[in-house]
Amino acid sequence: MRFGMSGCFLPEDMNDITPEMCKRVRDLGFSGIFTRFRKNNPHDTPREQAQRLRDLLASENLRLYQVTGYWQNLVTPNESARRESVKTVQAALKLAGWMGARGIDTGPGSMNPAGPWFPHPDNWTDVCRKQLIKSMKECAQAAEDAGVFLSLESHQLVTLESPEVTKEVLDAVDSPWVRCDYDSANWITLKDVFNTGAALNHHFDLLGKHIVSTHAKDIWVENRLAVHLQDGCPGKGNMDFKTLFRRMEDLSPDYPVISEGNSTEELPEVSALFHNTAKELGIRVLDAHE
Repeated sequence: MRFGMSGCFLPEDMNDITPEMCKRVRDLGFSGIFTRFRKNNPHDTPREQAQRLRDLLASENLRLYQVTGYWQNLVTPNESARRESVKTVQAALKLAGWMGARGIDTGPGSMNPAGPWFPHPDNWTDVCRKQLIKSMKECAQAAEDAGVFLSLESHQLVTLESPEVTKEVLDAVDSPWVRCDYDSANWITLKDVFNTGAALNHHFDLLGKHIVSTHAKDIWVENRLAVHLQDGCPGKGNMDFKTLFRRMEDLSPDYPVISEGNSTEELPEVSALFHNTAKELGIRVLDAHE
């Protein structure tokens, strides 16, 4: 099993990554990173900048597990807008290949103009599903050319509302390069939150062959008079990390488990949780060079 971290002290510009940051990641017990690099436009970032990052990470024995897909609306029925979104994802895949990234992470986008992860009734229509399938098929060759997984992240608020829908979409795309980045919290409902292990097993039973990475995030229900499920730092809620780790290890020891939802200050506790859980399960944690 491989452990990665995301966000926190990592910069939004690839040019700001330093050897000291890489050492800090390793010292915290992680062998790779997921970074969003929002300041590096995939349409105009020169290859030499990406190569500089690639060389630095290699010299520091650190892997680039994921970078961002820039959160495009890939489900819109507006064909002109959808084609532009596809072009951005294709550019993101090419840039990720230059950087030496294992994959990009992107959601399907949302018809809600307030943000790519916010709800809208149109998100759950057959039209949006078909548009997403079309978009993914148009991106599959770019992913293969770059040697980079196009890892779709799902959430119950957007088009990929359930493991069943996600399986339907990925089966229709039918590409070894268009896969699932499984977020442990995003499909957990009120009925699941006190037995997350059963929910995880259901998700993995349906999607196992499609999953190539996971965002390890926690979730809990808050004491409010309206239902509010809060996701966040691993170890703070009800997530069954033993089941998550066991199912990921069964898929492949090479697949990364990436911490998400935590602050920089919480990273030592998250690392301890991850390593102690792996040790308890008899799972070997791999370094970047292995």
